[in-house]
Amino acid sequence: MGIFRYTTSIPLPREQVFAWFTRPGALVRLTPSFFGAVLAEPSDGINVGSTAAMGVGAPGGIGMWLGSAAGSLRGLLPAALAGKRWTRPELRWDALHTELVPGSSFTDVMDKGPLSSWTHTHKFSDGPEPGTTVMVDEVHYELPALARGEWAYKRMNAELERMFAFRERQLLGDLAFHNAHSAEPLKIAVSGASGLIGRQVCALLGGGGHKVLKLVRRVPQAADEIFWDPDAGLVDSAALAQCNAVVHLAGHPIGGRFTDANKEAIRQSRILGTRLLAQTLAELASDGVQLTMVSGSAVGYYGAEPHDSAEDPRPLVESDPPGTDFLATVCQDWEAACAPAVQAGVRVVNVRTGLVLSAGGGVLQRLLPLYLAGAGGPLGEKQWQSWVGIDDIAGIFAHAALTDSAAGALNGVAPHPVTAGEFARVLGSVLKRPSGFKVPELGPKLLLGAQGAAELALANQRVSADKVQASGYSFRHAELETALRHILGE
Repeated sequence: MGIFRYTTSIPLPREQVFAWFTRPGALVRLTPSFFGAVLAEPSDGINVGSTAAMGVGAPGGIGMWLGSAAGSLRGLLPAALAGKRWTRPELRWDALHTELVPGSSFTDVMDKGPLSSWTHTHKFSDGPEPGTTVMVDEVHYELPALARGEWAYKRMNAELERMFAFRERQLLGDLAFHNAHSAEPLKIAVSGASGLIGRQVCALLGGGGHKVLKLVRRVPQAADEIFWDPDAGLVDSAALAQCNAVVHLAGHPIGGRFTDANKEAIRQSRILGTRLLAQTLAELASDGVQLTMVSGSAVGYYGAEPHDSAEDPRPLVESDPPGTDFLATVCQDWEAACAPAVQAGVRVVNVRTGLVLSAGGGVLQRLLPLYLAGAGGPLGEKQWQSWVGIDDIAGIFAHAALTDSAAGALNGVAPHPVTAGEFARVLGSVLKRPSGFKVPELGPKLLLGAQGAAELALANQRVSADKVQASGYSFRHAELETALRHILGE
């Protein structure tokens, strides 16, 4: 039998900490992308009888390689194939909540899954200083018969240490965010809620006590869903009228080849949905109630080559002119589609997102298989890459929704962009792998086409985070190395 304990000291009252665990989104926020994914969130919070499901990968580097390789493959497959079970090298873990002492403890067990047994008790007590909390996670588990042995239990405990250290950082970061954004709970509608960023935005907002309503393109099946069909110009405006804000993240994925059909899907999916929401909010704003719209955009707004030949260019700020290439014009039209809301007095924020880093999707997921195999290297050398960790971009969108003074364009990037060469060196160092195998330009061109490679993989954009920091947002991970170590559990 394996026993694992992890103690977390929290500078907040026990009641406040315990309440966070009772809210929607806690499991999503605490599940690291290097471990797996939440397949079904708790059916009834942490109450006895509540169930949840996760897909968990193999431990260590092998599991991360399999997960990232499969994720990269899904990104290249048609939607009909990407959803197939064989594209996910995960084992299902069904959890059941069995005990609850409000304010003091709760327990969940593995109902079905890869281990012989698992019981996890979360215990909360007042800390040594007034207004502080000590949380103890205690896990009793049994490995499968074929995997038992002293070495196996030591390895399992090391993996648990890695996972619970991630959970500690997440919990402390989320509680600090909510303390900095204390306000009356809002109703916030989110489009693209199942996407890489959207899922984390919903979970973060839910953990703060806000009511999150998800825009869905089918008949709503739950009370927290709102119907919309941007292609047909339809949205349930009566349901939207009950919301204080809309966070708009939906859009066709950009990471494929830039064929004419794909480019049209990229453009139309952003403009039609944005225009529909902006026009609807403009109509609703006529009653004088303050509404907010936070809409996605991207640093592609500035163009793939916005700098002169200087190796150390001035970081781009929100007032800088747009570029003229395909993605730049998409971003301009995307932001312009918000005009009806702006003109009606709706507070509108356009978050120009940089390279989002997560082991669960995006550019980092696609790089991991090469690096973990020892064949990683830079895409170029001197091009500037304006990155942002998944938790910070979710935080920026939530911050924009909750901060009345935020308005207009807002760069969603970390404060310290790096060159392509430095990115490769830092990633290799974090993973303890070589990083000198420079990727020939032919590679991105084969995957993305010549135009896609130039505007995505080989873009040179050094972008400033000054405005979002001046608005009051505090970054969790301002430096690339700390961001990668957190995301990858290293």
